[in-house]
Amino acid sequence: MYEKEKDLISAFLRGEVDRRGMLKGLGAAGLTAGTAGTLFNMMSTRALAADFDWKAHSGKSVKLLLNKHPYADAMIANLQTFKDLTGMEVTYDVFPEDVYFDKVTAALSSSSSEYDAFMTGAYMTWTYGPAGWITDLNEWIKDTTKTNPQYGWDDFLPGVKASCAWNGQPGGALGSEDAKQWCIPWGYEQNNLSYNKEMFDKVGVGVPKNLDELLTTAAKLTKDVGGGVYGIGVRGSRSWATIHPGFLSGYANFGQKDLNVSADGKLSAAMNTPESKAFHAKWVQMIQESGPKDWSTYTWYQVGTDLGAGASAMIYDADILGYFMNGGDNKMAGKLAYAPFAANPAASAPTPNIWIWSLSMSNFSKDKDATWYFLQWATGLEHAIFGATKMDFVNPVRATVWKDEIFRERLKKSYPGYVEMHDISAPGAKIHFTAQPLFFDLTTEWAATLQKMVAKEVPVDEGLDKLAESINRQLAEAGLG
Repeated sequence: MYEKEKDLISAFLRGEVDRRGMLKGLGAAGLTAGTAGTLFNMMSTRALAADFDWKAHSGKSVKLLLNKHPYADAMIANLQTFKDLTGMEVTYDVFPEDVYFDKVTAALSSSSSEYDAFMTGAYMTWTYGPAGWITDLNEWIKDTTKTNPQYGWDDFLPGVKASCAWNGQPGGALGSEDAKQWCIPWGYEQNNLSYNKEMFDKVGVGVPKNLDELLTTAAKLTKDVGGGVYGIGVRGSRSWATIHPGFLSGYANFGQKDLNVSADGKLSAAMNTPESKAFHAKWVQMIQESGPKDWSTYTWYQVGTDLGAGASAMIYDADILGYFMNGGDNKMAGKLAYAPFAANPAASAPTPNIWIWSLSMSNFSKDKDATWYFLQWATGLEHAIFGATKMDFVNPVRATVWKDEIFRERLKKSYPGYVEMHDISAPGAKIHFTAQPLFFDLTTEWAATLQKMVAKEVPVDEGLDKLAESINRQLAEAGLG
């Protein structure tokens, strides 16, 4: 039954027919969407299992620690596929983000074996890895007896994959040849512009193409949209998370760094150069003129919520934040558009700093081989395609998914400019921070200094000189400077 249809799906899985051709053929055969989906899942599972013993750990179980997130939702929705493929059981606990990382830290620091794998950000692995809490996954990735030959490690976007690997040396380049793969990227965020097209049209402004235009456009939107709408949303809370999105993306676009790394591996503050001071001055001016009144309390949540509610006209933040604000029951759903953003007019392309939701293996897992089976499935191409085409798994980290015409058309239909924004920005997308153990302390102090500048408690020049002095002192005390 359905032999011709099975042949068509098999041809697609071998790369002989594109996705559009397969769907057209299944439709011509009269298959309902439900039947076609069932048949496709069955054939995909067979193809996935063709050259690899997915049943090697049948009967075993792994337990996950998950953050409440659309990526976790997509995985849970597809989990039966993994169970059918491997014969393994999967259990999990899910916590909201405001308590999630505390849960992870508590489990790892106590050497708990309760969880085998967990979601993490790449920045967190700079603490977890050197502490011996997580496992270098190179051991499994490079073992052909434990990794499906179809896994496609080279399919991951280069900047994203490299950002999850570090050799543990303060100042060591991410993705270096001696780096340990502390986590596997799952989904990621670039920082670009998401804007309210209706408000832009009302005021008659174009999409800004550099930092100077961003300042003038945001100011005009604040002045002319009306109704208390402000021009630009960026984060402002006293947290490292204020520095990493739009701020560092624009900062890096001007060739500026957080730290210098000398030839002998010593670190020193790099944020009080004349160029850095000029960037800070414009960023501070932008917030003072066109940001929210209570900017210093703003996390990603307030930035996104204001865009979705029509309280702001534009954000320079995570692209997926803009994505989610364009759907659901948000007041501005369907009115948002997206654009790549290179802050430096002399730059050839954007250089977005990125956040990566990743999967790591606990070093205290009771069965690391079985855990790796889950990790390679959850980060594999088949699940990535499922998440991208049937769930809200944006942004995928695999090049093949970004080439998928069904996925691209889905985005183009409802998210104007999103695909183009991603394609233009992806080559320059990576973590632009220097990997080192004081990362969270130093970037949080950076955010606190930025708050003082915006509040006019300290001039930009003086604030950055004091910040650099403090950072150099801390690096020296830690034996890093």
